[in-house]
Amino acid sequence: MPDTAHTDADALLQLIHAAGPLAPRRALLDRHGGPAAALAAGADAWREAGLTPAQCRALRMPDPAWRRSRAWLQAAPGRHLVGWHDPDYPALLRRTPGPPLALFVDGDPALLWHPGVAVVGSRAPTAAGLDTAAAFARRFAAQGLAVVSGLAGGIDAAAHLAALQAGGVTVAVLGSGIDVPYPRCNAGLHARIAAEGAVVSEYPPGTPARRTQFPSRNRIVAGLALGTLVVEAAYRSGALITARLAGEAGREVFAIPGSIRNPKARGCHRLLRDGAMLVESPDEVSAALGPVAADLADALRGRLAAPIEDGTAAPAPAVPSSDPDYNRLWQALGHDPSGMDELIARTGLTVARASAMLLAMELDGRIDVAHGRYCRKS
Repeated sequence: MPDTAHTDADALLQLIHAAGPLAPRRALLDRHGGPAAALAAGADAWREAGLTPAQCRALRMPDPAWRRSRAWLQAAPGRHLVGWHDPDYPALLRRTPGPPLALFVDGDPALLWHPGVAVVGSRAPTAAGLDTAAAFARRFAAQGLAVVSGLAGGIDAAAHLAALQAGGVTVAVLGSGIDVPYPRCNAGLHARIAAEGAVVSEYPPGTPARRTQFPSRNRIVAGLALGTLVVEAAYRSGALITARLAGEAGREVFAIPGSIRNPKARGCHRLLRDGAMLVESPDEVSAALGPVAADLADALRGRLAAPIEDGTAAPAPAVPSSDPDYNRLWQALGHDPSGMDELIARTGLTVARASAMLLAMELDGRIDVAHGRYCRKS
């Protein structure tokens, strides 16, 4: 066995670089509880989990490329690897068909739990389409919803940028390695999202963009979001693939209608004929997503398993527990808005931990959030 098999991080990288079918590798992790134990189980266990002969060979003689992935992870703060075995693996993505084995994240991994909307569409949209994508993204940001997209040109880039400009959350999912912006003209936006939001890829660092990888990318875009909004799309388009994958994952699909003379509207009209929800305003989207957001709140409460107990009239927590961090954060919140920096200073919590708990409080209706500041509901 490789000498690094005892560490979960290194073992997970070796499993990622073994490539091939995902389901057997997820099954291997499920059976053995973690990557290091999965590698230590040996070839018989690998075959029993369904790994192919090529995957077994790759685990016996790992590709040195996994070390380059480890170097990328260690080269700068804010770089993370979230595996299938990890309790922080995004709950919504876990419930989709064919979820990835792991996600490389450049930025804040807690944002992968943030309730969001996928905003997708044409790489060559009309001016009106760009304006519409930006307007919807700004409104979603103001409502506290993350904007999830694929960092492509056109609609994707417009939605990401508008969310950032509004001070909101945005998550970019790549069809290339985590460090390979595509198209290259979006390198600056890639860097800004990594600094202010989260960039995500299932592909190891250095993986070039390949046409066959983008449909796989689209399933992650759809899987991280409560629903998918298609702004403009041709009759055959990658945005329609994302919409189909969202539907297969049981998520809402929304489409904005356009002129019958606009070829970029034909994909949206096709979705509407197939049962997508016609929307004319962002508020229609957010209203339709309430039940899915409640489901995410349940998953997050289960992850945190944390109470709020301070003798006030706030409703009893849905999941009782004894986690002092949650209580400390609740005590730090007042009826006057407080920024994240203030809350971190008062509680000593990490940003990721505090963000996740604040999200649970928001989804439970306990706090109000506006312009990145938090306060108890009166």
